[in-house]
Amino acid sequence: MAPRPRQALQSRVATLEDMYRQVQRERMQGVPLLNPQLRVQAVGFQWADSAGDAEESDPLVAEGVLVTPWFMSLVRLPAIPQTHQDRVGRSQTRNFGCEQFDFIGSYDPVVGYHEACALFSPMNDFDTQASACATAREVLAALRSDAPPQPAQPAPEPIPAPEPIPAPEPMPARRAFFLARRG
Repeated sequence: MAPRPRQALQSRVATLEDMYRQVQRERMQGVPLLNPQLRVQAVGFQWADSAGDAEESDPLVAEGVLVTPWFMSLVRLPAIPQTHQDRVGRSQTRNFGCEQFDFIGSYDPVVGYHEACALFSPMNDFDTQASACATAREVLAALRSDAPPQPAQPAPEPIPAPEPIPAPEPMPARRAFFLARRG
């Protein structure tokens, strides 16, 4: 695997933050779901090997949490900008730390293809940038524990329906005649 230079990580993450700041300035102004107490900030990004993920053309991705005034998401950012290859809007199950999540593909000409999995949206429950970032760090700490990724759990076996109670056999007429007199 290629070396994982810290400078390359910082550059890719800064490009991601810049792109979302531009989105906020140009497309999100006046949208009521923006939390004015928050700003765009990348939290806890680090290199992660995605070689186990099918259809991944670059096995080196940066993973972390992106906090914005309108959402908080887990983000997977390939080390090298990639074309979208018709993956925008498509869901892919990916390993992220010790769990698996469904990530949705996004594309920006400067950032390239990247994937996100929503944690919070809207961000109204966060009073400060510090509380949003603390939540992001807690999520990452839980996901980056030493436990291996957990495969998706199969659906539990359905409980079989109870066997129908058989209908009682009809009483012979003579027996019914005698039983009716007992009352």
